[in-house]
Amino acid sequence: MSQLEDELSEQEYGMWFNRMDYVRSDDAHIIVAVPSSFYRDQVKQRYLPVIEEKLFELSGNKLTIDFEIRKFEGTKPTPDPPRKAAPDVDPPDDRLDVTGAAPDSPARPRLRRPHENLKPDYTFESFVVGQNNSFAANAAIAISRNPGTAYNPCLVYGGVGLGKTHLIQAIGNAVHNDIGNTKVVYVTAENFTTEFIQAIREKNTHKFKAKYRYADLLLIDDIHFLQKKSETQEELFHTFNALYDANKQMVFTCDRPVSELRDLTDRLRSRFERGLNVDLQPPSYETRYAILKKKIESFNLSIPEEAVSLICNNVTTNVRDLEAALTKLVAYAELVNKNITVEITRQQLKDVFASPKQTNVTVDLIQRTVADYFNLSTQELKSKKRTRVVAFPRQLAMYITREVTEYSTTEIGLEFGGRDHTTVMHACQRIEARMRTDPTLEPTVQYLVRSIKDQSTQR
Repeated sequence: MSQLEDELSEQEYGMWFNRMDYVRSDDAHIIVAVPSSFYRDQVKQRYLPVIEEKLFELSGNKLTIDFEIRKFEGTKPTPDPPRKAAPDVDPPDDRLDVTGAAPDSPARPRLRRPHENLKPDYTFESFVVGQNNSFAANAAIAISRNPGTAYNPCLVYGGVGLGKTHLIQAIGNAVHNDIGNTKVVYVTAENFTTEFIQAIREKNTHKFKAKYRYADLLLIDDIHFLQKKSETQEELFHTFNALYDANKQMVFTCDRPVSELRDLTDRLRSRFERGLNVDLQPPSYETRYAILKKKIESFNLSIPEEAVSLICNNVTTNVRDLEAALTKLVAYAELVNKNITVEITRQQLKDVFASPKQTNVTVDLIQRTVADYFNLSTQELKSKKRTRVVAFPRQLAMYITREVTEYSTTEIGLEFGGRDHTTVMHACQRIEARMRTDPTLEPTVQYLVRSIKDQSTQR
């Protein structure tokens, strides 16, 4: 692996290759031990062709890499201890079921009381996994089993209601319950800022630092809130360094990739990007269905399959909206003492189904569609260029964003290169005025909107 070490960054090599171990080989195969199925799959996807090519260069033979899963201790996989003839429990699976919830795991005694800042029902068992979030979910499980040894830090990003908070708190609950004598600290970025300000005002910053710099696992939710808060960023920077140097695990969440955060210091941004960054996408129909069925079971309800399918087909944004629709339906049925039917579902949720929010349309999708249509790049739409060939498509993309999403003009401006909200308002006014005089523009807008929505339903 030394040849690969020269080609990869120290962080990347350390993350993936320091956790492998040679087991055995023959004329055609090399067996390598890795700590989990998740780890095995990631190495296969990222590096297997490169590894096999290097082996061919060194040996002159076509060698195949096979992986064995070994329990993990420290920085190397270690052989499993000899199994008893009739083990009491099966070993836990390293991957979640991509069609539903986490597989049943053996009952384990709760070693500690529930964490005061974590919701006890935010667990891996209650987190429904699909193709939209399986990478993030399996990374979270790996972190909870070996905090501080890999994927450190980890940043989970995605839109509202997709499960970021559930996932980060599931890590906290698992570590708190399963690993004794660990100090788990969970906080939102907003509360982190508030506590820091209060500590400065009361002149007890030493207590603040002791709380966060001596954590074994630090979980900070919604780091996008830190934008423009320079002193809080400075404090988090030093907290990050202290924990990282002590091999303590950190997990953060954000509503977008950290590269898109404005007013964030470069050195803090680089630290967020140092480890593993994973995203959560809107759930597919199959995942929405699994989520809804699991929620219905928790309510001990009986709802026709056609009604469940109707909700899943019409509520496509995120888990939060899906659960809100079900809650409204259940409340109606309980208050009027009626069984839930397809007709009642359609009637009671008609406003929800008609809401413009029920779409997977994102600003990124709009920008890509408009840019492709005008043979531009999304970077050009976000750039400072003011030439007509760029300015008009940019204005059109801003107009469509305002029409088909619920972003404010301020938020739209941020998504288009950090522009002011007045620039967005001016762009929308220009498009509206031109549509009144140019009969060809409205069909173009309709075509782009239709194309965007069609793509969003396929995600």
